Amino acid sequence: MAHSNIFIIFRSLILVSLFFVTSLGFKSHDFKKCDQNNFCSRNRGKTEGVTYYIEPSSVFSSAKAFSAIIIAGNQGNKRLKLSLTPYEGEFLRLLIDEVSSERYQVPEDIVVSSWIEKKAQISDFVKSDISCRFVSGRSTVQISFKPFTLKIFVNGQPTVFVNSKSLFNFEIRRDKKRDDAPVLWEESFNGHVDHKTHGPESISLDLYFPGFKHVYGIPEHAGPLNLPDTNRPDDPLYKDPYRLYNLDVFEYDHNSTFGLYGSIPFLWAHRRGLTTGVFWLNSAEMYIDVSRSDGQGVSTQWISEAGIVDLFFFVGGTPAAVSAGYAAVTGTSSLPPLFSLGYHQCRWNYRDEADVRDVDSNFDRYFIPYDVLWLDIEHTIDRRYLTWHKTLFPDPVKMQSDLWSRGRRMVAIVDPHVARDENYYIYKEARHQGLYVRNRDDHEFDGRCWPGQSSYLDMTSPVARDWWAEQFSTHRYAGSTKSLFIWNDMNEPSVFSGPEITMPKDNLHYKNVEHRQLHNLYGIYYHNATVEALRRRGDREGALGSKFAATAANLDPKMTENDGARPFVLSRAFFAGSQRVGAIWTGDNAADWNHLRAGGPMLLSLNLAGLSFAGADVGGFFGNPSVELLTRWFQAAQFYPFFRGHAHIESIRREPWLFGDDAMLRIRTAIRSRYAMLPYLYTLFRRAHELGLPILEPLWYEFDQEEDLFGSDDQFMVGPAVLTHPVVHSLDERRTLSLKLPSGAVWYSAATGLAMPPLPAQDLPYEIQATMETCPVFYRGGFIVPRRERARRSTTSMVQDPYTLVVALDTAGKAVGQVYMDDGETYAFIRRSKFFVREFSFSNFSLTSRALPDLASGSPACLSYHSASSDTDVAAAANTAAATAAAAAAAASRAALMTPAAAAIGGQAFSGERRGPAKWFSSLVNSAASSISSSADSSSAAAASPSTTATPFADAANDPSLAALTSPIERIAILGLPPLPKESVYMASVASNSLPTPKTIYLEKEILDPTAAPLTFVDPAMKSNGESKGAWTIRLPGVDIADESLHIQLSVVTANL
Repeated sequence: MAHSNIFIIFRSLILVSLFFVTSLGFKSHDFKKCDQNNFCSRNRGKTEGVTYYIEPSSVFSSAKAFSAIIIAGNQGNKRLKLSLTPYEGEFLRLLIDEVSSERYQVPEDIVVSSWIEKKAQISDFVKSDISCRFVSGRSTVQISFKPFTLKIFVNGQPTVFVNSKSLFNFEIRRDKKRDDAPVLWEESFNGHVDHKTHGPESISLDLYFPGFKHVYGIPEHAGPLNLPDTNRPDDPLYKDPYRLYNLDVFEYDHNSTFGLYGSIPFLWAHRRGLTTGVFWLNSAEMYIDVSRSDGQGVSTQWISEAGIVDLFFFVGGTPAAVSAGYAAVTGTSSLPPLFSLGYHQCRWNYRDEADVRDVDSNFDRYFIPYDVLWLDIEHTIDRRYLTWHKTLFPDPVKMQSDLWSRGRRMVAIVDPHVARDENYYIYKEARHQGLYVRNRDDHEFDGRCWPGQSSYLDMTSPVARDWWAEQFSTHRYAGSTKSLFIWNDMNEPSVFSGPEITMPKDNLHYKNVEHRQLHNLYGIYYHNATVEALRRRGDREGALGSKFAATAANLDPKMTENDGARPFVLSRAFFAGSQRVGAIWTGDNAADWNHLRAGGPMLLSLNLAGLSFAGADVGGFFGNPSVELLTRWFQAAQFYPFFRGHAHIESIRREPWLFGDDAMLRIRTAIRSRYAMLPYLYTLFRRAHELGLPILEPLWYEFDQEEDLFGSDDQFMVGPAVLTHPVVHSLDERRTLSLKLPSGAVWYSAATGLAMPPLPAQDLPYEIQATMETCPVFYRGGFIVPRRERARRSTTSMVQDPYTLVVALDTAGKAVGQVYMDDGETYAFIRRSKFFVREFSFSNFSLTSRALPDLASGSPACLSYHSASSDTDVAAAANTAAATAAAAAAAASRAALMTPAAAAIGGQAFSGERRGPAKWFSSLVNSAASSISSSADSSSAAAASPSTTATPFADAANDPSLAALTSPIERIAILGLPPLPKESVYMASVASNSLPTPKTIYLEKEILDPTAAPLTFVDPAMKSNGESKGAWTIRLPGVDIADESLHIQLSVVTANL
């Protein structure tokens, strides 16, 4: 008892000290800058005495690879080996390493290896005494020998130059010399000594992007999407290079080069007609300088503490091709379970089981949907993870089961620090097997974190990963159920007692690899090991069971096979490839307007880096948001791929009903809007899974020719069809909103469904009056967007709800869109191809549907594989090649999931309470003014009556289990139809296998959302001719969403008044 009391006092002192620290905000002096990191300071901007040249006699080119020897003239003419290999999918790989290397290289389990054997052809190789050149696909490579430089041209356009500024430096490992500066082998920071066993081994290189002005990426930083220049002595925020080093940085600066919780060394460059990307596969600490000082392009210097040069150049030329090429190397996003796209409610901490019940019941009381309730560290016994506090949570199984009875899940936190307690079974078992990270003296590393003294599992060891993956079965993890999912926080890793609040760089991992070599991989290794644990749980114990799983089991005896259960694990730390593992969030932000504004650019940067399933803490983690700020955060975050409210233990409670009725209604509207959007969002996630395309897109991603959009990051696309401009300033600061809509499309307002009126000049923005209801959302002409409009308590209650199709016409009167659906929970979509894809097309006043084998087989417009560049044929070819490579990578990354499991699907089907239709919330956007010839079909004038039975669609006739995945189309809202004379109306003739006979239906013109405030222009002349109704609506009689025989023909008839 005395020991327990001492521990509680000690833990309380830790908390008190931490609260004091966090109350002071970001403490920059706890973290290094470039001039405090010797490897950075000795390389930054320095070229004196550094001479590297290629030995001409070593140059060799085969049909599929180029190689040479580089002489390091500044290091006694030591030799480096160079190889440059082009690959299918329009990318090249540059490797530079020591000739006899023992240097660390990021292992293949971090990247996807399927591309390695898919080398592209080299042709037209020409060599002279001073240089050589060759061609591969669209790319021409020129290599100068002395000094060594490498230049890549795409379609003849200069794209990226390597070492054109002579900043290349590769420190070759060597023995310690008597006259070496001590700092080369040992340096100190804030009392912590870093012993460098291998001495200096840093690498510097410069990459120049000629003709470019805009560069993006290299997350994670809190700053503008278009990366500002660094090395600015007069600007303390941008004096240092961008840092990539995973750290526990609370209440971080909102406009800074400082590195945060994750690192992805992937940089984009974009200009009109050309997009490229460069990825350095290196997991050591890294700095990147950006400069536009010459006015002719963007110069960057990359400095890494260790590793090798492993550079990938993505030269497809369009944004989608660059995304697909990067996905071919690092993998595509995993397809998350559908519930994880709903709203998540979290705080540090929900006190006990009674608190959980109260929060859950209040969401129902106020008719606010949500899917997941989260528990932070206080739910455990003294921060010993995979345990439950016996007093506060005495019956966790019943608590989880009660949530699941209403179709909801729970998430519990599991951090990487393990309390050093022999009575704690996790610590004891791992210690006995030697699974912990070791210090430089080869003893178990002892660091301090939430439980006090802690050890850290070495997840780089396959033995440790395999052991960890066995800890999460419901039998092993006492008190857990199959509706419990996991949150990995603090996995940078965070060590309160360590240098820069992390692990010492001279710690040792599996095979005695120093921590400095792989620091930025620790988080993804830990994240992936936990995901594998839940995947094993699902394969052995089956999925929860859901409404359509139960229905399918009745229709198809094969559904008794176990298709596993898709994991959901949230991580704070990440690296390239984390998209294959699961969701991340942007860490411990603050409840202020600056952090709200920072969220959009940060998430766009992460999406460009392939990591789409990302979000930010709604309301800000630290501090207390005003009612206005909290409301705006919900309005913005409804579009974040990961949507979670979270708060610090000292923050006031944040549940939506605690801020007054007006705020609750606005927040509820935002959350309900998210749920209505889920069919479209889930289809985008499948698109990301197949092809590596982002969920959130900067405007230039779709409109790559409009230069005034290249720096925009306060408005963004959600997939190719939806644009939003969240309000991120207080009304006291700004009462108007400047909105720049891309000129290459027609846009429809969310509130009315009307096309946006023309501007007096193309380069002017729309000026909108802002109110608390203002949340501009637009649909892009040319697209069809699936939605589900009925208000439910969770995604589980929505599984058989009817669909609405929003058809937003372009100027040619056309539109196209896709819908993807599977069971939302298992791997049946991989293991037994249990899914459907339908593509809807509208043209010549006719709507049709067709079945697709996958999304990639559909319209290029839906996949962002379009290009506005002049060389459209070449761009299309590049997109196709990149898409093929990305699809192959996705298939390879799924291969491990293809093995059928034997256990049956378990759990009871959820019977959700149906509360009736929700009001149509969203907005539809587009305009199309094409002429229509009036024609009346007297034989189709009869009113249609709803059909109560549906004929199975074609593929369901052969596979009845697919019928459980489908639902009827409730209505179709068409935007942009030409106006009609007063006496005329639109009429639809509907034919479908779902209908016994064709039906005729009169269209009604409606407001899309009668409860939403329409946009109010500052200029009173900006009106839509007094119109308030923008959607011509067809209410369908029992046509299934999966019925590919659907055909609707519009005509114009004279109303019989």
